Amino acid sequence: EPCEPSCPIQPNQNIPAPSVAHGGPQALAPPGTSTSGGAVPAHHSPYDLRRKSPSHHDGPGPSTSAATAGSPTSPATPTAPAQGYSSAMLPARKRPRRTCSASYENCTNTAAHYLQYELPDEVLLTIFNYLLEQDLCRVSQVCKRFQAIANDSEIWKRLYQSVYEYDLPLFNPAPCRFEFVSPEESELANPWKESFRQLYRGIHVRLGYQDIAFKGRNLVYFNTVQGALDYADERSGSNSTTGSVSGSCSNHSNEGSTQGALIFLHAGTYRGEFLVIDSDIALIGAAPGNVAESVILERESESTVMFVEGAKKCLCWPPYFKVFSDVTSTVPHHKHYCLEVGENCSPTIDHCIIRSTSVVGAAVCVSGVGANPVIRHCDISDCENVGLYVTDYAQGTYEDNEISRNALAGIWVKNYANPIMRRNHIHHGRDVGIFTFDNGLGYFEANDIHNNRIAGFEVKAGANPTVVHCEIHHGQTGGIYVHENGLGQFIDNKIHSNNFAGVWITSNSNPTIRRNEIYNGHQGGVYIFGEGRGLIEHNNIYGNALAGIQIRTNSDPIVRHNKIHHGQHGGIYVHEKGQGLIEENEVYANTLAGVWITTGSTPVLRRNRIHSGKQVGVYFYDNGHGKLEDNDIFNHLYSGVQIRTGSNPVIRGNKIWGGQNGGVLVYNGGLGLLEQNEIFDNAMAGVWIKTDSNPTLKRNKIFDGRDGGICIFNGGKGILEENDIFRNAQAGVLISTQSHPILRRNRIFDGLAAGVEITNNATATLEFNQIFNNRFGGLCLASGVQPIVRGNKIFNNQDAVEKAVSNGQCLYKISSYTSFPMHDFYRCQTCNTTDRNAICVNCIKTCHAGHDVEFIRHDRFFCDCGAGTLTNQCQLQGEPTQDTDTLYDSAAPMESHTLMVN
Repeated sequence: EPCEPSCPIQPNQNIPAPSVAHGGPQALAPPGTSTSGGAVPAHHSPYDLRRKSPSHHDGPGPSTSAATAGSPTSPATPTAPAQGYSSAMLPARKRPRRTCSASYENCTNTAAHYLQYELPDEVLLTIFNYLLEQDLCRVSQVCKRFQAIANDSEIWKRLYQSVYEYDLPLFNPAPCRFEFVSPEESELANPWKESFRQLYRGIHVRLGYQDIAFKGRNLVYFNTVQGALDYADERSGSNSTTGSVSGSCSNHSNEGSTQGALIFLHAGTYRGEFLVIDSDIALIGAAPGNVAESVILERESESTVMFVEGAKKCLCWPPYFKVFSDVTSTVPHHKHYCLEVGENCSPTIDHCIIRSTSVVGAAVCVSGVGANPVIRHCDISDCENVGLYVTDYAQGTYEDNEISRNALAGIWVKNYANPIMRRNHIHHGRDVGIFTFDNGLGYFEANDIHNNRIAGFEVKAGANPTVVHCEIHHGQTGGIYVHENGLGQFIDNKIHSNNFAGVWITSNSNPTIRRNEIYNGHQGGVYIFGEGRGLIEHNNIYGNALAGIQIRTNSDPIVRHNKIHHGQHGGIYVHEKGQGLIEENEVYANTLAGVWITTGSTPVLRRNRIHSGKQVGVYFYDNGHGKLEDNDIFNHLYSGVQIRTGSNPVIRGNKIWGGQNGGVLVYNGGLGLLEQNEIFDNAMAGVWIKTDSNPTLKRNKIFDGRDGGICIFNGGKGILEENDIFRNAQAGVLISTQSHPILRRNRIFDGLAAGVEITNNATATLEFNQIFNNRFGGLCLASGVQPIVRGNKIFNNQDAVEKAVSNGQCLYKISSYTSFPMHDFYRCQTCNTTDRNAICVNCIKTCHAGHDVEFIRHDRFFCDCGAGTLTNQCQLQGEPTQDTDTLYDSAAPMESHTLMVN
């Protein structure tokens, strides 16, 4: 150190412990000079500029040899405090003058007396500006006055910057940790001096300085890094019986051989050196301005710096590493790493810039058991291969690095390597952002991964990383790609704005995707295909251009507790023999169907809330199968469930309500088992069965519909057994147009129209049903209808139609235009009514008496005469009502035209 043990600091000097900060260097200014003739000096010392000798008066004299102790001929001898001074000294400019004994007068003309008491402070300050650190420390031992002036911050700042070139003091507060601190923020009286003291043990690599000798300075200079390393090894061997050095990055309070080598690399480009570091070395860049841009290590082949076994507490901070190689080279990867960390070593690499033009090797390679570096605040960019490669059981901590624009992956993790990577910025790579494969592991936290040409994060071949709190976005393909038996835990990440799916899972991969935000993808949210699996839970998936979750080609994931909403397409799309357990999700407000199931797929959906969609809730088509159990399906613009074209699902225990187009629509050859569902409060029929469909309905409750309970028409079939159908606004069961269902043991009651109506050449098999307390009647059959009827109980119906006819009322009075009571209806030739008009029997008798009338048939209708749509006003009715042109059947349901997109 500048103050060696032979020149100890005075006990009352009290140099404080170091603080920490960060900054940059500046060049040394020439020593200041003072003016003569009493003019203001060029340098304003903070100390009192005394120009007079102390007054001579009686008092205790100085201690023996006080003057000679301060003589320049004995600079190494400490000076004892003069008698008459209190232990707590006042500042120099306020100190009382010394009192001298009579014997003191005999030495007033000595040089010591002149230097100590008469030479002005500004002159001493100018002289001290020419001293180097060791002489400055020695002269500070002469007396209190010299000590105060020699501790001047400006002197030590110039000395510090001439040696280390930094703009700010650099401190070593902990092992393998160097930090700049601003003088204004430091608690030290002289931070420049304390920083100088902490760093003084260093070896310097500074071009052109090796052959220069400095009197008053004990520093070693070399022109090459290898020369400094060899010297450090020799010095450590001479100080240790084992020939090794320990503690090179330990706290500055460690002394002697307990501290390893500290090597400063000064500004310049060091070419062609192959540096193998096998001991504890601190390799520190030293330059003005941006240190990392000023200190460059280059090599045209093989590795530039290699840390091997024995380098336990190394630090590299912060040079600029480069490696160049022939782009056509065929030398294997391991020969062309820019920086390499091998087995059983744990260097710290901090604030380095690492570049490599090698096409056959990563910029940084960490490999082998016990490889455990700390790499932080580094810039690994613009490399022609992989940026950072961690393999073969290596570990390490990698934090706050910039990894960008590399030709291959930003990071590779392979072969049971298990690094910890936090807060890295990995972007604009020409390949994948992070690639874990061949059983690679790792913990990745709070990284920002974006704008990579392929996936942001790829997992392959047994790799099993943990990825938490990362943001993976704006990938030119997908966000996360897990394939070929990949695993991994992806938790609490934001995955958004990727050109393809936010998450891809395929080829027997089985990752866990939990509590992520997956949104605004240019295609889907999560895409599981090619026998993919996975646990997809507690995610918020929204705003994607295609399906929030897509499952296809024999894939079988578990999808639960997710929110899948506001998609520009559908919610969940299962197709091409897709499977999966889909439970307790909330699927809502999607543009197309909430859930699509098609082409041989057989998922199981349980306890989901599927609601508020702009089309269908759950849509089975083209041989879509599976189970739909215990779900709440409600408030869709189309029907809650649609089944068509050979689909045959099991729909059990669901609540289906609030559909604007009905509860369940089965059409175009649809099948299915609907069992123990509650289907209620739908704007149209609770269940539609049409166009050759043949479902089975058992033990359902179909009630409070704003239209009919079950409508079967256009050749519809079906088996309806043990259902309760009640309190619907139209017929409990309407059978029309060549349909032929089977109704057994159902209870149809409390309807606001008829219990069962059969019309339009339809027929049915009615066995052991109970039909009671319906307003218009129990079983109403149109002309020509001949159902098979056996063992039914039809009782206590209100028969409002027959009562109105008996009382001479117009049937419109009991139906208005919203219901279709079944009775005889007529046409009036005199009034020129058309096939679309119907007139009840009482209006024929009263309003059209004497006219040429024609009986049409017994069927469902409302009276156009009573509705006021004919020329003559009805004499049995009040104000006319607008005709809706609705004839025999309820309005037809809207069929889904959901777009199929793979």
